[in-house]
Amino acid sequence: MQRMTVRRKLAIATWSAPQEGNIYGKLTVDVTQALAYLRWKRETTGEKVTLTHLVGLAAGRALAQAPGLNGRLLFGRYIPHETVDVSFLVVLEGGENLAKAKVEQIHKKGVAEIAKELRTLAERLRAGKDEAFKKSQGPLAILPTWIIRPLVWLTGWLTGALGVDMAALGLERFPFGACVITNVGVFGLDEGWAPPTPFARAPVFLLMGAVRPQPTVIGGQLAVRKLMSLCATIDHRFMDGAQGAVLAKVVRSIFANPWQLDELEGPPAGWVDPGDDDAAG
Repeated sequence: MQRMTVRRKLAIATWSAPQEGNIYGKLTVDVTQALAYLRWKRETTGEKVTLTHLVGLAAGRALAQAPGLNGRLLFGRYIPHETVDVSFLVVLEGGENLAKAKVEQIHKKGVAEIAKELRTLAERLRAGKDEAFKKSQGPLAILPTWIIRPLVWLTGWLTGALGVDMAALGLERFPFGACVITNVGVFGLDEGWAPPTPFARAPVFLLMGAVRPQPTVIGGQLAVRKLMSLCATIDHRFMDGAQGAVLAKVVRSIFANPWQLDELEGPPAGWVDPGDDDAAG
């Protein structure tokens, strides 16, 4: 009999047949300028910045401008979060497990700062040195799924809705923030939609697809550019069309001109783009 991993047990215990209303949206962005910007940041900061970090920053800035999404539901009321926090999913154990790495106040940070913080968190998780993660995984490894289901719902409600700090169990207040990002493009997948995780209590799940050269129209002319799909699954209780438009506008603006993040109009004078694709990861 195949061993049931903690990840599989948690999935079985978490989801049931879909009952809640979700909004699914896809945004295809031209990442040509973004990749050039990230290569420049690598040269000037020495930090391995990638599209994942830029997407996280864009999501954070979008949430800051759409406060109706950056919050939680408690007793039928919407309560805004005090900070703008975004979580990234980290693959562990050769793909058999997942963990989250949360970056707080992400909209106030640059891509290099986000990259450094996320790298530190991911390295600690993969090395098995994250004590909070080990505490949270311990009971899941030994309990049956029928007990895990009510347990994760209760702990998710306490930490994600009520805001209780459960450090003894390795669980923090609002552990996932308002947005969860996962990058399946690194596995060669072009697009997909992430299922909302009930115990995460995050209104936005954002999935990054692979970067592909594709035909597009620029200034009325057909050209081949590097494009990437961003697919969002959003809790309809939080968002309507107007807030969705804010999200799309902010993300499009940053990818159209990422140099604005450093108060530049474009690439610095004299800088030569090496043109590699390492920043796509």
